[in-house]
Amino acid sequence: MATQSSHSQQLMRSERRMFSASDDSAMMKQIQSTHLPDGRFLDVKPILQVIDNVLRHLTPTIDHHALNGGQGHMDAIDGSSATMDSNGMLEALAFLVHKISCEISCKCSGGGDAHATTMVLLNTLSSYSWDAKVVLTLAAFAVNFGECWLVLQLCTTNSLAKSVALLKQLPDILEYSHTLKPQFDALHKLIKAMMEVTKCIVEFTELPSQYISSDVPPMSIAVAHIPTAAYWTIRSVVACAAQITSLVGTRYEFVTSTSEAWELSSLAHKVCNIHEHLQKILQLCHQHIDEKKQTESYEGLKHSFGTPQLDNSKILLKIFSLSKEDPHSLLGPEKTKVHVEVLRRKHVLLLISDLDITHEEIQVLESLYKYDRVTSEVNYEIVWLPIVDRSAWNDSYQQKFLSLQSMMPWYTVNHPSIIEPAVVKYTSEVWNFVKKPIVVTLDPLGKMTCPNALNMLWIWGNTAFPFTTDREASLWKAEAWTVELLVDGLEPNLSNWVRQEKVICLYGGEEMEWIESFTSATKNVAQFLGIGLEMVYVGKSNAKERVKKITGLINERQLSHAWQDANVWFFWKRLESMLFSKTQHGKTNEIDVIKQEVMTLLGYDGSEQGWAVFFSGTDMVRAKGDKVLNAIQSFEQWEDMARVSGFVSAIRGHLEGIADEHHCTRLILPGISGGIAETVVCAECGRTMEMYFMYRCCVE
Repeated sequence: MATQSSHSQQLMRSERRMFSASDDSAMMKQIQSTHLPDGRFLDVKPILQVIDNVLRHLTPTIDHHALNGGQGHMDAIDGSSATMDSNGMLEALAFLVHKISCEISCKCSGGGDAHATTMVLLNTLSSYSWDAKVVLTLAAFAVNFGECWLVLQLCTTNSLAKSVALLKQLPDILEYSHTLKPQFDALHKLIKAMMEVTKCIVEFTELPSQYISSDVPPMSIAVAHIPTAAYWTIRSVVACAAQITSLVGTRYEFVTSTSEAWELSSLAHKVCNIHEHLQKILQLCHQHIDEKKQTESYEGLKHSFGTPQLDNSKILLKIFSLSKEDPHSLLGPEKTKVHVEVLRRKHVLLLISDLDITHEEIQVLESLYKYDRVTSEVNYEIVWLPIVDRSAWNDSYQQKFLSLQSMMPWYTVNHPSIIEPAVVKYTSEVWNFVKKPIVVTLDPLGKMTCPNALNMLWIWGNTAFPFTTDREASLWKAEAWTVELLVDGLEPNLSNWVRQEKVICLYGGEEMEWIESFTSATKNVAQFLGIGLEMVYVGKSNAKERVKKITGLINERQLSHAWQDANVWFFWKRLESMLFSKTQHGKTNEIDVIKQEVMTLLGYDGSEQGWAVFFSGTDMVRAKGDKVLNAIQSFEQWEDMARVSGFVSAIRGHLEGIADEHHCTRLILPGISGGIAETVVCAECGRTMEMYFMYRCCVE
């Protein structure tokens, strides 16, 4: 709003200079003194459309085809509904239009002063609004010279028109048409400018008063300058009429004069400037109105969410900007338009994202929605709410939207344009959507039950239904830091490995030399101890292509198990979701073991080294690359302990006895919707870590 106020002030200064340059205050007072409206309302739009139909055929560039009965110009005039609707109104105003017509003809024929004639017309129209004054004057002009032009066009093919043309001496215009081209070009330009200013004045009168007041900027600026615009438009009508009158019956000695063309061009320049400045004010007015409407919609949406509902229909209509008369702007799973009623009294998950939502995210959600949802017998629907920048929309975005829409087996909006700015603002300010996708859950009554259930979906899937904040808290209470929580369903052999009491090792990084050394040494130790060992390479986040190459080498050399791209992506996405979910629930690092371990693994991922974590039942140990490799290679130092207390317990005791001379731990987190803990404790030494900002792009 401050920016708009600044624009208004700048516009006021420029308008004052522009209008005052040649319009002294005395003249403006004289103009204002003629304005004595009696409150009558005149719908000028239909009349203006008829005038437009006449004047756009009045002054084309002069050529012999146009003046020799060319039918193209005449055929373009149609009997539109607006023309028919205006008949009754014009019948009531016929006498007034005729009176103005006569006034213009009389003054122009007698060579009267243009200002004086304009003032006479303003006095004649004193009881009308400014837009009506201009439109009625233009109507009179269109009547007079539309008739004249019609005769001129028909005079070569119609005997009556030819006779009238002879009496008016119109054939001379045919004879000197090329010489008169500058006058007609100037006439055409001025008439076009007059119509543009008139339409602009009329548009100001149609602005909704409930959203914009005439006594405050920017509308007050328009109110102050519309009289001046009306005056110069009517004065231009007088000038055009005088020019056309002078051309009727013109003789050889007159046609070489260019002063008339210069006068019309000068007026056209002034009226064009007036139109340009009025358009700037009008743009500010529309911006002001849009902001008011958006504020009203935004407050209405907040009120609806804060008010108990009988069902979710009203909320959904507001979110998707649907009306009760046309609530069909959603596409169903079959990609056909559906009524919003199909979502009534259902649990609805609003998937909110921009057009950069990844294929992996869609695929995981598809699995949950199409398959797991059916087998687990949970009843909810997903609706995609794409948030885009309307001003930047182009064909490329359209194709990207359609491609994403075609991949989604759930409900989507028909087009992002139906999502109103107020809804976009609500998703940002209330639901904290920035760029990363979120899932907002609504219960069957339309109540928001979780501002972002995507973390729950990634961590527990449909087990978290109905995806409420309370359900999330209860699920965390039942969890412990185990290999099952960490791996979930990503490793199909996990349950067998756990049942067989094998040591399970997850490791990551992108140093192939370290990977070969670590896997070889660890398998040798396990074989020497005679214990079952399973190793799984889980890659590294944000390094898809490099991890793919390493996975290929691991499989080729049979170093360990290695997951495919989708599982690697989902492993790290789940870890991020665990951290964000824990952060939203306000747990501190010191007392929340799960959060601390998640942050440790994410910190490992942010380093350049490899890392490993070992699980044996409920026992667990983890360490960074060189440290854990050195410990494995120093097996003889803790062999006896391993035979007594087990592999994991023994290596943990050995690692705890090693003091690092130096370490540097980094924790890199993607931007998220929601809070990040301001205090993060180092997993290695327990000291508080410093916070930095990192910007990354093209991480591949």
